[in-house]
Amino acid sequence: MMEIVTRILVDLGERCDMRKETGFNEIIRKVRKELFGKGPERIHTTFVDNMAITMLYGNLTPSEKFLAQEVAGREMVHAARTKMVQKIYPVQFNKELEEYMDSRLLHLFSDIKVEEDIAISVFVFEDNIAVK
Repeated sequence: MMEIVTRILVDLGERCDMRKETGFNEIIRKVRKELFGKGPERIHTTFVDNMAITMLYGNLTPSEKFLAQEVAGREMVHAARTKMVQKIYPVQFNKELEEYMDSRLLHLFSDIKVEEDIAISVFVFEDNIAVK
């Protein structure tokens, strides 16, 4: 009997974490759509200690894909994507993220591999968000 109860509690805990990740992903998708005119096609977030590590797939707009065909265009898209995210998120969207995670956003690290259309963002919060 105890084994069944333990399995149910673990399953419920995993579902709660998935809901938390899903809600976080929806905020990220909305923000990216507002910033760039297109949200990522797929997002995967993992919470570890005080970090949310987010992988984003299918980020680029058709115009960015066109520009990325040349080296100078790839560099421009990379610079625009990384600098814009790092500059605008903490100023315009930190309140929404902080309210959702119930913790203050301290740092944001972001990069994109333009050739493969994969981005990563690491959100560092004040508190351990993996257990909230």
